[in-house]
Amino acid sequence: MRIKATVNRIKYRGDSGWTVIDFVDETNMRFTGTGMMPSAFEGEKLELTGEWTVHKTYGRQFGVQSYESVAPDSTEALFRYLSSGLVKGVGLPTANAIIKKFGEDSLDIIEHDYKKLELIPGIGKVKSQMIHDSFMEKRAVQDIYMAMQQLGFSINQTSRIHKLYGDGCVQMIKDNPYRLIEDVDSIGFKTADKIAQNAGFDHDSPFRIKAGIRHALNEARNDGNTCLPRELLIKRASEDILGVDLLPVETALDEMTVNGELVEKHINGEDLVFLSYLHYQELHSAVCLYDLYTNAKVLPMFDIDGEIERLEKKHCLELDEKQRNAVKGAVEEGVIVITGGPGTGKTTILSFIIEIMENMELSLELAAPTGRAAKRISDTTGREARTIHRLLEYGGYENDGFAKDETDPIEADAVIIDEMSMVDIGLFHSLLKAIPQGTRLIMVGDFDQLPPVGAGNVLRDIILSETVPVVRLTDIYRQAGRSMIVVNAHRINNGMIPVVDSRESDFIFISRPGMEEALDTVISMCRQFSETGSEGEFQVLAPMKSNILGVANLNLRIQEAINPPSPDKAEKQYGETVFRVGDRVMQTRNNYKMEWKRSRFGVPQEDGAGVFNGDIGTVMGITGGGMKISILFDDERLAEYSGADLDDIELAYAVSIHKSQGSEFSTVILPLVYGPPMLMNRNILYTAVTRARNRVYIVGTAKCVEAMVRNTMSAKRYSALEAFLRQMKDSESETELL
Repeated sequence: MRIKATVNRIKYRGDSGWTVIDFVDETNMRFTGTGMMPSAFEGEKLELTGEWTVHKTYGRQFGVQSYESVAPDSTEALFRYLSSGLVKGVGLPTANAIIKKFGEDSLDIIEHDYKKLELIPGIGKVKSQMIHDSFMEKRAVQDIYMAMQQLGFSINQTSRIHKLYGDGCVQMIKDNPYRLIEDVDSIGFKTADKIAQNAGFDHDSPFRIKAGIRHALNEARNDGNTCLPRELLIKRASEDILGVDLLPVETALDEMTVNGELVEKHINGEDLVFLSYLHYQELHSAVCLYDLYTNAKVLPMFDIDGEIERLEKKHCLELDEKQRNAVKGAVEEGVIVITGGPGTGKTTILSFIIEIMENMELSLELAAPTGRAAKRISDTTGREARTIHRLLEYGGYENDGFAKDETDPIEADAVIIDEMSMVDIGLFHSLLKAIPQGTRLIMVGDFDQLPPVGAGNVLRDIILSETVPVVRLTDIYRQAGRSMIVVNAHRINNGMIPVVDSRESDFIFISRPGMEEALDTVISMCRQFSETGSEGEFQVLAPMKSNILGVANLNLRIQEAINPPSPDKAEKQYGETVFRVGDRVMQTRNNYKMEWKRSRFGVPQEDGAGVFNGDIGTVMGITGGGMKISILFDDERLAEYSGADLDDIELAYAVSIHKSQGSEFSTVILPLVYGPPMLMNRNILYTAVTRARNRVYIVGTAKCVEAMVRNTMSAKRYSALEAFLRQMKDSESETELL
């Protein structure tokens, strides 16, 4: 729908360009328009394209999808335009004088013959030049927005690109639209490719082919890979992305490796291709980790065995041989990995390590990848634990956003990292750069958990490399004989069907033959648990995003059941999602710039920046006519979202099992009826079950559970940290590897 209207008053404009405007249309009717209108000004006449909507609080509004400036078509409109303050040097008296002198030709005079303005008393040479320059600057911006819209950009994208590239943005994009992929977060290959078609680029343009290769590697990175085999990369780029022959892709790939855009290495019989920064992160991580291991600081003589015995008596327990080795290794070695499933004593071992090191007067830092995981360590050890991002002091610095690095390292005798299975190669590399030689690194995690959401397979690669000491804990101690969650987690991991006919009440199977029946049961349980509070913090986990029992549909249905619309609750529709006060939500990508505040009992405690993929919180308020959404994350950070920031937020009544890593919930509900084998496997089931602290409910079919236990299929993840660590161990010097 198209409407011509004049900007009467700008009611709100955010930094992103999102604007709320009071318009007057050609029939003199006033209405509110909302949308991305960064270059609209009071007094300007616009042709708007969009749709009418009805806001719950503010009533009927026009949602603007695109707009263009229209020349004033009357003396009155011309006066409003010139007197709006849009043109520097022109106020009410000057606007009146210009129109009185030149009438409807006023804008043409200002643009093409501005020296005639000097005929008006009070306008000299300097002021006439100012008026002309200001008008032309505005006209240039309008021309840019028009040209960008013709190329296929949205107003939001145009605003961001104009800020980034400046007034020459249109020509720069016409020269190579694929540069946008690297420079603008919201623009990927498909968008850039569409823009390139609008700009007349050839299908087999070298720019396009190279961008397609990078896109294939970026997609692989998003799936967790740090590299791809050369032949697989060429096939994906040529057939799945570009639709061109193999030969031009091979040629472009060779050029990119020669000029350093990409790195190709022959590893374990395969030619692997990396994005340059991922190759550096894995290689340098291997160097740093091996240095920490081989350059461990020798500690003063200390009776560790005697100290362990003292703590055993103090805590009325006895460590087995593997647990003793883990404690001793943490104190004696420069680097150690402690891995094991639930109930194998990892928490007990951590407590022993911490107490012994404190008795030795060694300084410690405890950290984990997420706020929830860090809080759990704090609760179980009684010591302060932080997220790895807080440990590295994220704050918008040039070095990947972290203040701590090799020039300003972490000051501690030992660093303990829990939930290492969640740590991707980027975060691991930043951590290693900040740990100086002589500091001990103790990594704790579950080898059998899902790999991290981000690129790399850090914990698994380190363990399989056999380069640093690893202690594998296998015997169950925690709640042995009482917790079927722990027992069944180990049964699943060992390929055995979980026991569901036990008298124990913490692992419950509810048989439902079909997806609809399972869905209805899950919704009913959520409603009951929410109303009674009987299960504490409960969380629905699902292997899939789509279908009836996928995350998307579950979220809509659970929101409808336990947080329906209410006159007392503000809400905001963003895209297809309605966010409502009280909703559980999750951050879906790292946003290092998002500012937050942390308070306690209403007293400000800390300010910071950075929210991260997987952070879960609650919508606390929606203000400014839906412009701002306040979210309180579970670790008490309060952040305010607006505009495009909401692209990174989704409902979290149900979350994917992959995204649940590092979190622990009082109760977990698992709907399991049917799904693709790649997602319905043993690893997925094991990870889901181990997220529960007190109770697991499986709603579905025994056949599905049995199939998941037997299915060991999982997507192959390509990474090279294991190989680089082995090379470090086998090589005589870092120089040989580098």
